[in-house]
Amino acid sequence: MKLVKHLSLIAVFLIAGMTFAQEEDEKREPGHYNNNSFKQLYEEFSTPNQYRSASGAPGPNYYQQQADYVMDIVLDDKNKILSGFETITYTNNSPDVLEYLWVQLDQNVRSRDSKSPLIKSSDSTPANRVGAFVNEYMSEGFDGGFNLQEVKNVNGNNIEYTINRTMMRVEMSEKLMPGEKFTFSIKWWYNINNHVANRARSGYEEFDDGNRAYVIAQFFPRMAVYNDVEGWQNSQFWGRDEFALPFGNYEVSITVPADHILDGTGALQNRKEVFSKEMMKRYKQAKKEYDTPVIIVSQEEADAASSGFATGTKTWKFKAENVRDYAFATSRRFIWDMMAVKIGNNEVMAVSLYPKEGNPLWEEWSTKVVASTLKSYSRMTFDYPYPKAISVHAKNQGMEYPMICWNYGRPDEDGHYSERTKYGMFGVIIHEIGHNFFPMIVNSDERQWTWMDEGINTFVQYVAEQDFGESYPEAISPNQKYPSRRGPANNIVGYMSGDQGSMAPIMTKGLNTFNFGANGYSKPATGLNILRETIMGRDLFDYSFKIYAQRWMFKHPSPEDFFRTMEDASAVDLDWFWRGWFYTTNYVDIGIKEVKKYYVTSKMNQGIKDIMEARGLTESDLPPLVYYVSEDSEDFDESMRTETLEDISTLQEYIMDNFEPADRANLKNPNYFYEITFVKPGGIPMPIIVEYTYSDGSTERVTYPAQIWKTRDDSVGKIITSDLEIVKIVVDPDEETADIDTSNNSWPKRKKLGEFDKFKEKVKG
Repeated sequence: MKLVKHLSLIAVFLIAGMTFAQEEDEKREPGHYNNNSFKQLYEEFSTPNQYRSASGAPGPNYYQQQADYVMDIVLDDKNKILSGFETITYTNNSPDVLEYLWVQLDQNVRSRDSKSPLIKSSDSTPANRVGAFVNEYMSEGFDGGFNLQEVKNVNGNNIEYTINRTMMRVEMSEKLMPGEKFTFSIKWWYNINNHVANRARSGYEEFDDGNRAYVIAQFFPRMAVYNDVEGWQNSQFWGRDEFALPFGNYEVSITVPADHILDGTGALQNRKEVFSKEMMKRYKQAKKEYDTPVIIVSQEEADAASSGFATGTKTWKFKAENVRDYAFATSRRFIWDMMAVKIGNNEVMAVSLYPKEGNPLWEEWSTKVVASTLKSYSRMTFDYPYPKAISVHAKNQGMEYPMICWNYGRPDEDGHYSERTKYGMFGVIIHEIGHNFFPMIVNSDERQWTWMDEGINTFVQYVAEQDFGESYPEAISPNQKYPSRRGPANNIVGYMSGDQGSMAPIMTKGLNTFNFGANGYSKPATGLNILRETIMGRDLFDYSFKIYAQRWMFKHPSPEDFFRTMEDASAVDLDWFWRGWFYTTNYVDIGIKEVKKYYVTSKMNQGIKDIMEARGLTESDLPPLVYYVSEDSEDFDESMRTETLEDISTLQEYIMDNFEPADRANLKNPNYFYEITFVKPGGIPMPIIVEYTYSDGSTERVTYPAQIWKTRDDSVGKIITSDLEIVKIVVDPDEETADIDTSNNSWPKRKKLGEFDKFKEKVKG
């Protein structure tokens, strides 16, 4: 039977005060600030206040503004123009007096005088995408900015406004007091862009038959956020970093060609007017179907509609409550299917829209992926509150809006698709549907903190992908788990071990991040996965994560609200983790420096003799001691190999004096003593996960909490006792901590493989 006890090496000396006084003439090192990895994040965090509490919950005076919209939208399919008239009612729920309002004009990023192209690096590369080359060097540019025709108040009078690139300041005739509302209207139009050619979030795709599929978003002037953290969030939109938006209610009427199929954010109000009788029949069936999607518009019907171009129009009317944005998709080429999903007490429709180019992949899997995703995210957070979730097929796309998202994943012209295409489609649908939760409901500031929506969402995406693989094993390669691209710790090692000159901490504004995908998506997702699986455990993590989601659903959390809530709900101090993983570009590297075999003896070793001599002590001045002697020290002699604990008189005397006979029988008598020195060349502390292999082939795994590094940032020692000889030690055997260098993780040290040996290891079996 094995016994592993963890004793401090300092206990070898057992003599208080045996430190040498520093000589008076010795030069002293200057003092320094607290650089301990485990110091609290008081310097980084803002002071809790009445709006945001120290627990991470909204404070007693938390507020948020509201922006309600009534919009009439018209799509001119022939001329590729979108026009609209919108009325905005803005409610000032803040305690502040507002002198003006800020409105976002995101379409201006595509205006002819946009400055976004001027901030892009123009370094030459070995190759470029054909479309990117044409747009960059051969095109005169696309004029897609807003054309504002009028901005008026509720009385129909013109309002003064100032446009600064992608932001518009609206001047009110009177200051807006706390609790007051201000209503104004904007009339506008713009040229719709080809989103395939310029890889934009919104626009159209044109097919060979002259038809187009439109995915329309960021299409109307939208109110900016005003909050307690920074006042107006009027940071300019340069094209990559996304959006910060207030919640509100929407009434939207969208007029499109009569033969178009359309869906968008919100509940459809005039279904009987825009659906045929057959579509209504299929829709009612879909509301009862929980396993197999029901086709609302078939491929044959979409093909028939695509053969002609309707001259008439049809208006689709929607209402959406408590959403932060609006988007829609429309085309006469769309196939449409739906099925119901039971989420708590809510009946939700999982929906897919796709042209025939998406089949057979989309008809088989899209809506099932939507349904599975809603279940997984709801389990991790809160019951999905909206009436539907729509996946729209759009080439080269992956983008999210409330209740609707665009997703890629297109088979070839013959309908064949690779595993990469299939998993790419699954992953992007899960990710974009998941964005309904983060940030469409848990409404973080995407413009400032990319990781709070992309990173957190990518983490839950990993959980949802694994759930999907278990729910639909027929979709996954036989005998495999879902091959998630992001989430597992070892998948981030390549980035974490890269060039420090091309890295930024996660806590960096999205626009200023060097490696956007790794830093905004992969690294925070991996960090949360490490917290869940290795540091906190699933029960504590999942409870705390759900508390965060439920505290901040339909609100605007900051990073500190997340960090504080995770600790508040778990009683786990994670400041060391947030600092290392989120505030620095440090990495994880933990290894084994050396392993020494020790013998416990009654013979005094040289170390104690030296201390006694320096202190002027004799053996009679010492308490009863046992001594550790390493096999490679000058104190060692062969007789120690046969000396047992029962041969050490001081040890036996202590046992006789302090233990009853029954207790003595339960004492262990380990045969082996090891001193293991663990080192941490990397800057981020982590638990030391160690697997010990014994001479009989058995193994034992021990996890030393990260706090083992609290006062020793470079190396720590552990004395291990065992009945059996230890023949192998491995740190982080399952690669749970994103350790960038595993060459120092084993004892005896693994022989470094040559290139041919590496190849053999890779293909073995």
